[in-house]
Amino acid sequence: ARGSGWVFAGLARMMEYIPTDDPQRAFYETLFKKMAAKLKTLQKKDGSWSMSLLAGDKMPQPETSGTGFFTYGIAWGINNGLLSEQAYMPTLTKGWAILNAALHPSGKLGWVQQIGDAPDGVSYDDSQVYGVGAFLLAGSEIYDMQKAKAK
Repeated sequence: ARGSGWVFAGLARMMEYIPTDDPQRAFYETLFKKMAAKLKTLQKKDGSWSMSLLAGDKMPQPETSGTGFFTYGIAWGINNGLLSEQAYMPTLTKGWAILNAALHPSGKLGWVQQIGDAPDGVSYDDSQVYGVGAFLLAGSEIYDMQKAKAK
């Protein structure tokens, strides 16, 4: 999930700098929308995505780095008119809820898959800076969404 999350979030960040009339823009928008549609189907009932995307409930623990990147990308897609708010808001809401549930009372983000080349176990106490970064990206995009709605 984390590797795909880097790609999905990277597409969103990159499109902020590609003019809408750029001939390559359509390619990236199409890729982003296809990824979003597939990711929506892979989200687990608890709102997270498995460390190995196709594992589903075989990996019951939440994982917050991939979930953070996907939640950010979906929020960005809604905010920028690439994803339907009606279709994707439930996915966004569930992703944001599980991310917030992973916060320790101290503010530490748990359930972050550790550095490695393959999905492995993860626990409530596991954290890494890239997981926190993904959480902050998601939060900043959700903040922008709420701010725009308040106007």
